[in-house]
Amino acid sequence: FGIAADENFVITTTNRKEITEDNFSELVQDGVTLYLLQSVDQMLLSATKERIDFLPHYDTLVKSGMYEYYASEGQNPLPFALAELIDNSLSATSRNTGIRSIQIQLLFDDSHGKPAVAVIDNGRGMTSKQLNNWAVYRLSKFTRQGDFESDHSGYVRPLPVPRSLNSDISYFGVGGKQAVFFVGQSARMISKPAESQDVHELVLSKEDF
Repeated sequence: FGIAADENFVITTTNRKEITEDNFSELVQDGVTLYLLQSVDQMLLSATKERIDFLPHYDTLVKSGMYEYYASEGQNPLPFALAELIDNSLSATSRNTGIRSIQIQLLFDDSHGKPAVAVIDNGRGMTSKQLNNWAVYRLSKFTRQGDFESDHSGYVRPLPVPRSLNSDISYFGVGGKQAVFFVGQSARMISKPAESQDVHELVLSKEDF
């Protein structure tokens, strides 16, 4: 890599976790993307890309069709899809100490190439691994572990009584992806973790699939 003998450097994950002798076997696995930096918090000089590969979660088989069942009881399913997208923002802003800002924009011009629905919030943001995890279809946000652990770990689902703003809509982690592809043909997630300078972007599209 052309590193001088007297030059200091660190190797980190895209989540900015430094690779050490103690955590090497845990963090360095086949296919993982690593950064070679002068310091853990060094500003990246250019955008990086990370490929996401995964197998469908078993819930794809055992809970398939639940969303369609609830959305097809003679009702317009579009509100269900929008509710799933808004739920991500409810979850992201649930721990805000200040104002919770969630904007829903319907864009009918060509600013994004095609008409689009944009949901924007001032939540805590997602790390690269959390964004990777969001892409995994049917992976429950209550069962993720390690780097993929959800803020809802240890969560006990409340009794089925009327409630709101509790981020309990997308219980099986299916809604976001299914809602996106019900509304349109692609999704772009842009997120900046509150404690990091990095901005992460994920693009999913039917065309790519």
